[in-house]
Amino acid sequence: MADSDSLGFKPLYRKVRESLTQRIADGRWKAGQIVPSETQIAADLSVSQGTVRKALDDMTAARLLIRRQGRGTFVATHDEARILFQFFKLKPDDGAGVFPESEVLGAATAAATAEEAAKLAIFKGEPVIRIRRLRSLAGTRCIVEMIVLPGAIFDGLQEGGIPNNLYHVYAERFGVTIAGGSEILKAVPAAAEDARDLGVVPGAPLLLIDRVATGLDGRPMEWRVSLCETSMIHYATELR
Repeated sequence: MADSDSLGFKPLYRKVRESLTQRIADGRWKAGQIVPSETQIAADLSVSQGTVRKALDDMTAARLLIRRQGRGTFVATHDEARILFQFFKLKPDDGAGVFPESEVLGAATAAATAEEAAKLAIFKGEPVIRIRRLRSLAGTRCIVEMIVLPGAIFDGLQEGGIPNNLYHVYAERFGVTIAGGSEILKAVPAAAEDARDLGVVPGAPLLLIDRVATGLDGRPMEWRVSLCETSMIHYATELR
């Protein structure tokens, strides 16, 4: 079915946005690629150029696209600058935000527990990839996290090592763009293993960040639990 067949009724720009977003999800528009002109898209979808412009504006506001003056509009990539702005909210108390360094403590494929299955919207027992890693800011270890991924989607992720910037790899190797998600924050005492990895005493207060990250279609693609030692860092976000 052609894109124009599925545009439906008003608000038309939202239907155009959905159609163009699907092109990213399907891999027809890849990360870093320049997108066609407003005129080309309008002709392709049989809509006005103004409708296309509004849809592209909406996608740019959602950080799915990036406009570069004099060069055109590009599909956004999960580079370090974007992740710092959109997804990584921890900053040193005495400095600007920096991209954290990572050390993988362990990675394995296993059968999903009931909790993992519920978080990722899969069936209990399906394969998942579990990654445990330690993260540092400016050379100081301050975050230990467990990442759980659906194995059917990210099969082979562990081959060749696990990189620091996972969201970039999701997009480049697996065609999965992390577009949003939800977070729960809570203060918890450090368990023995987490305390050892972070260099604190068991029972020390930690900030727990429980995040389910979703793809362009809204499906859960990652469950990440980060435990943060916040004596020298803080969680910061903008309210709009």
